[in-house]
Amino acid sequence: MKVTQKKSTKTRYIVSKKGLLAVLFAMLMVVGTACSSTANSNSSSESKSGGTITLSSKGFAEQDILANMLKLLVEKDTKMTVKIKSNLTDNVLWEAFKKGDMDANVEYTGTALLQYLKKDPIYDSQKVYDVVAKKYKDQYKWTWLDPIGFNDTYALAIRKEDADKYGISTTSQLAKYSNKFIFGSAQEFLNRPDGFPAIKEKYKMNFKDVKAFGAQLDYQAISQKQVDAIIVFTTDGRIPDSHLKVLEDDKHLFLPYDAAPIVKDEVLKAHPELKAALNKLAGKISNEQMQLLNSKVDVKHEKAEKVAKDFLTEQGLLK
Repeated sequence: MKVTQKKSTKTRYIVSKKGLLAVLFAMLMVVGTACSSTANSNSSSESKSGGTITLSSKGFAEQDILANMLKLLVEKDTKMTVKIKSNLTDNVLWEAFKKGDMDANVEYTGTALLQYLKKDPIYDSQKVYDVVAKKYKDQYKWTWLDPIGFNDTYALAIRKEDADKYGISTTSQLAKYSNKFIFGSAQEFLNRPDGFPAIKEKYKMNFKDVKAFGAQLDYQAISQKQVDAIIVFTTDGRIPDSHLKVLEDDKHLFLPYDAAPIVKDEVLKAHPELKAALNKLAGKISNEQMQLLNSKVDVKHEKAEKVAKDFLTEQGLLK
């Protein structure tokens, strides 16, 4: 699912052979002192922190919020120091994962199944989780921890006023009234075999009209009543601010993208206390809660660190 070299310079020195020896001796003394100091500093830091763990984030609001939540929980419940690497695209993250350059992150079951493991689609949440968890464990020596609670997948959404007017809460119910609704999306989704054509076939939709518009214009279009139904990510922060009703995908057209922390086995073995800390988010965040958290960052422009801390405090996980 759901993103961002340094030139070296060389300085030349001209010295006599005698001067060169003196310079080299001085440099060795400085380097030796520095290495000793750094080693002592690192040893002191690790003794104090109990080691360092690197959490990776894909760089959008949801990922940054969750990474900061996990950071706060680990720092509270262990002696470890936590670093966050953000703005990693899916491809960069996957390469870092395979090379062992990361320790933990929040991943989505659907992304792991299709994009990383290249498996056929599975539409049952538990089955997807079981498949990716086993594959990661057997092939990559990584552990999937407990799901956080929300499923950041695709869904149809309509204005709440229309949902109330027609009594619509599921996609099948929308299908019954679809001749009264105009559907709109980016052209790419209209053309994708697993996009609009799949919705139309699975739910027997008969929309009054179908409109295409530029990327990222869907929320504007439905707010201005140019269209009546759009496709959304189910935890998008714009949903509550746009007063939309996300419809249940009652025929399970879309793949589940349940979020869960994953962590390298060797890191868990060295720091078994991490499992309990990272699992404190298990079942704690619903789709609606994640929408509101994302809204604080994407719409209200609050810092992800603050949003994470406030939520954990409200949940009694931080003081």
